[in-house]
Amino acid sequence: MSAPSSKRGMAMVLVHPEIPGNTGAVGRTCVALDLELILIHPLGFEISDKRVKRSGLDYWQHIRLTEFASWDDFIAARAPRDDQLFLFEEYGSRSFYEPTYPDDAYLVFGRETKGLPKEIVKAHETRLFHLPMRSDKIRSLNLANTATAVAYQALRGQYCG
Repeated sequence: MSAPSSKRGMAMVLVHPEIPGNTGAVGRTCVALDLELILIHPLGFEISDKRVKRSGLDYWQHIRLTEFASWDDFIAARAPRDDQLFLFEEYGSRSFYEPTYPDDAYLVFGRETKGLPKEIVKAHETRLFHLPMRSDKIRSLNLANTATAVAYQALRGQYCG
């Protein structure tokens, strides 16, 4: 696993991502917004997969990437406060518009096909959020789209253009 980034601040955390293109696109958003990208293993692809880098285009080299072997390793190494964790699931009880996100928030997303592991959700039930959908015809958005929308909302009070 890679060494934790020395620069801290807001971070996107992908737990067991499966689709390399989504991870690449999330990485590109992280570069654009100066966020750390944290990947929790196992991954559904090799990080060297050219599809990851293709989605991140030539920005991949600028990603502040940290990898952890497991969620438990992440929790042990970072020891996040409860108010730093924001987990996103389609069934989250609160809207992602509701909280005020601290500068050092962890924005946590699960696998594209199954979401976050049940044990993570159970341990952090009060930290579950969702993106509201105006249409009843879809349940959720693509992971990369969701992560980007969340990141911009989280930074809304901190970014002045």
